[in-house]
Amino acid sequence: MSESPRNAPRRRGPIARVVVGAWDALDFTRRLVFNLLFLVLLVVVLVAIFSAERAKPLLDRTTLVIAPEGALVEQFSVDPVGRALGKLSGQDTPEVRLRDLLRVIEKAADDKRIERVLLRTDRMAFSGYASMRELADAIAALREAGKEVIAYGDYFGQAQYLLAAQADEVYMDPYGGLVLEGIGRYRQYYREGLQDKLGVDIHLFKVGEYKSAAEPYVLDAASPEAKEADLYWMNDIWQRFVGDIATARGLDAGALAAAVESLPAGVQAAGGDLAQLALDQKLVDGLKTLEEVQLLLAERGEADEDSDSGVREIAFEAYLKHVTSPVAAADTRPQVAVVVAEGQIMGGEQNPGSVGGESTSALLRAAREDDEVKAVVLRVDSPGGEVFASEQIRREIVALKAAGKPVVASMGDLAASGGYWISMDADAIYADPSTITGSIGIFGMFPTIPRTLEKIGVRTDGVGTTSFAGAFDPTRPLQPEVGAVIQSVIDKGYRDFTGKVAAARGRSVEEIDGVARGRVWSGAQAKERGLVDEFGGLRDALANAASRAELGDTDAWGVKYIEKPLTPFENFVAGMAETRTGAALLARSGLAEGLLLRALPGVAGDLRFIEQAMSRDGHPVKAVAHCFCMP
Repeated sequence: MSESPRNAPRRRGPIARVVVGAWDALDFTRRLVFNLLFLVLLVVVLVAIFSAERAKPLLDRTTLVIAPEGALVEQFSVDPVGRALGKLSGQDTPEVRLRDLLRVIEKAADDKRIERVLLRTDRMAFSGYASMRELADAIAALREAGKEVIAYGDYFGQAQYLLAAQADEVYMDPYGGLVLEGIGRYRQYYREGLQDKLGVDIHLFKVGEYKSAAEPYVLDAASPEAKEADLYWMNDIWQRFVGDIATARGLDAGALAAAVESLPAGVQAAGGDLAQLALDQKLVDGLKTLEEVQLLLAERGEADEDSDSGVREIAFEAYLKHVTSPVAAADTRPQVAVVVAEGQIMGGEQNPGSVGGESTSALLRAAREDDEVKAVVLRVDSPGGEVFASEQIRREIVALKAAGKPVVASMGDLAASGGYWISMDADAIYADPSTITGSIGIFGMFPTIPRTLEKIGVRTDGVGTTSFAGAFDPTRPLQPEVGAVIQSVIDKGYRDFTGKVAAARGRSVEEIDGVARGRVWSGAQAKERGLVDEFGGLRDALANAASRAELGDTDAWGVKYIEKPLTPFENFVAGMAETRTGAALLARSGLAEGLLLRALPGVAGDLRFIEQAMSRDGHPVKAVAHCFCMP
């Protein structure tokens, strides 16, 4: 049945339609404005709640607990959102930044509210001896400032103990242990498995008899040259390590070294009790459980019934928030910028924890274009990697200097091969005597697999328009002429490397070749050979950069880390997840897992270096400046 015309809706006139449309638009705008105001108010309330959580007062006679867990790094390998959400979902990567530890220790030395420090290093992963020595110096300075430092551990590893030894008193669990074993570097060698078993032929092209990074793929054991060079720098670092511990504990270095050599006899004499052996050797002051140490702290300091430990204490992370200025971004003083180059050097854009030819260059360029930045410190902790990516970064160092901004390189645990390439043009190079550096050399690898394919009845054949068409196909045997081409490219890369080092260091190419050829040096040995200018850590490099820029006293300039900035939303989520209330909200809502999947980097970072070296990305030959030289 059709609708009656009398019941049909009446059409509005043009004026009515305009009025109604305007009213609808006004109503929509009203609701939008009120919703936005409500959202802003909600954010303000949440921020106020979270800020209140962070602003707990720090009382007098507080014990600062420094108990870092995980790897000691220059730069987090996951962004703040990923780290915060990873903790909530149990998928975090434990890491602690060296700069944060140094800042906390430095501030605690002058903080009258901090009475003493409980130092636990037994859950810190080994990074390298240079960073450990820089931390050890900071702990020694803390004691000199009048702060009592007590170290405790269930079980101390060799590097962990170097830090603990700096304390006034060192205690260990009666069922714990401490073994000083020396420095070793042992690797697996794959030649037989690859070539004889699988039929994979690895063609190695290099310059320098000491360039041993790729030896495991073409040899069955380390070459005599590799063993000679490794033992030379290892002995230097080991003797310094023993001397540092002996000085800190008031022991004789020779006697301590002899005790390490006679470890089996010492353990047997102690009835297999490693803790008792450490006590007998005066490496620790007593054997106590954690509860007994906490009782000792309560007796000497201020007891707190509300604390789980019974001691008025503040954790490292909480104290870091107390001493980190929330207005650091508004610092109007001249700045010394720090750009971190940590990890393997690869092409393109890379996530934190790796060095990207484009991404790290962009950070240096940002420092050059920032008018507030007057000088730059390049903090390097890298074994090297791709030559082209290293050269991209070096060019930005040169551009910074041309812009009138001094550049100082600060070497961490490792700055070798490509890590030295990006450092060499700095106005000054700082390193710790135990830094691992040098390895000035180039290599390239080309795998071919025709014999592998033959094992399953597969062969390659075809034609090409020239004698070299398809010459770089890994399924075909490598022609001698092609091998000569690759070696020529590697030779040219080595000439470029040594030539650039010679120009940067004011030396002849022959002099540089004499200390290059892929040989690795300790920081002390490198300084003797003119590859390093000064001994010192990051703070020394910062002071030198500021001096070169004529910035005046320490209070007249600030330090600014140049890193990829977070979006406002990422900042909000990261800050929220660090608080108890925010963590509870995110955990209950299930938002953490969803955001974590978006925040974590891809799996490309998990690929092994050798796979990246073999991947030529359209380039028939890839020159590599890399050093597998961490013990």
